[in-house]
Parts: sequence; structure tokens; C-alpha cells
Amino acid sequence: MADAIDVAVAVVTLRRGGVIAYPTESVWGLGCDPHNETAVARLFALKQRPAGLGVVLIGAELKHVAVYIEPLPAAAMKRVLSTWPGPHTWIFPRNSTVPSPISGEHAGIAVRVTAHPQAAALCRAFGGAIVSTSANRHGAAAARSAVEVRSIFGDELDFVLDGALGGLALPTTIRDAATGETLRP
Repeated sequence: MADAIDVAVAVVTLRRGGVIAYPTESVWGLGCDPHNETAVARLFALKQRPAGLGVVLIGAELKHVAVYIEPLPAAAMKRVLSTWPGPHTWIFPRNSTVPSPISGEHAGIAVRVTAHPQAAALCRAFGGAIVSTSANRHGAAAARSAVEVRSIFGDELDFVLDGALGGLALPTTIRDAATGETLRP
């Protein structure tokens, strides 16, 4: 389990435009500051991921992701909030503050308020949302350990925040926030 010093190093790395790896609910994630265009472009290059696909943003609290989304009717927000914090990613209509590489070619933005202790500690220390995309080359299986992350990326990453996964066997569920429709079970 990462300690406060490791989280602080990860945050400094993010603020300096670095790309890090960290454990999430189900797989290891790659992250960076969503407002640092150079870091986001580097993350996409590391994954060999087409830029138009976009990425998920995670936060530790609603306020971390709320700055990126358009408001929804009360019933839809109640449905979303009943799953957070937790392993549920929701697609919201995005607002104008969303950097275009984050949403890619999509009209929406994928966001999650995580309950994973380390990922949440990272977001709290960073003071906002960070990019969260699986630690893998595009189309390959996602890493499920720090050893696998290092095997895939070697010294291409700026920091690896050691820790344990949250125990989910599959990546988080993705649902449409407006309709509740499940897009990825």
C-alpha cells in the first residue's frame, strides 16, 4: 500500500506533466493532469491509443468531476449519486471546460467518483480529477499488478504508485447518466 510520501511524489509528478500508473478498482490505470495537453498526448502515445477515443476522469469527490459535466435532472443525478463513490463510470453531457482530447470525438465525458483508497487519496492530494485509463497498449489486456505495468511500459512512465487493486474482476460498469442505460456491463 502506498503511503503519503508516495502519493505526494505522484502528485508532484502529475503537476510537472508526468504520466503515472496507479491501482484502481479492477485494473491498473495510467493517469495524468487532464489539462496538460503534452501529458495527455504522451499518455495516448504510450498506450498507442487513437486520440479520438477519449478517456475517463476520476475524482475522490463529486466536486472533482462536477466541473466537467452539464447538469442533469434531479432523478438522473440521484441515480448517479447512489453509486458514488464506487466502481461506476457514468457518461455525462460535457461542458466547455473539457479538453478535447479527454472527450475525444464524443459529445459526453466519462467520469467516476472512485472509492478505491489510493486512487481517491491521489485525487484528493492533486486537488481534482485525473485521467484514468487502463494501463496497457491499445487492444491488449490491462495490467493487474505493478509488475505487469513495469513489464509493459518499462521506464517510459514517470512514476508507479504501488498498491493493491480494489478486487473487481472486470473493469467498472459504464452507464449513460441521462438514461441509466448500461453501455459496458
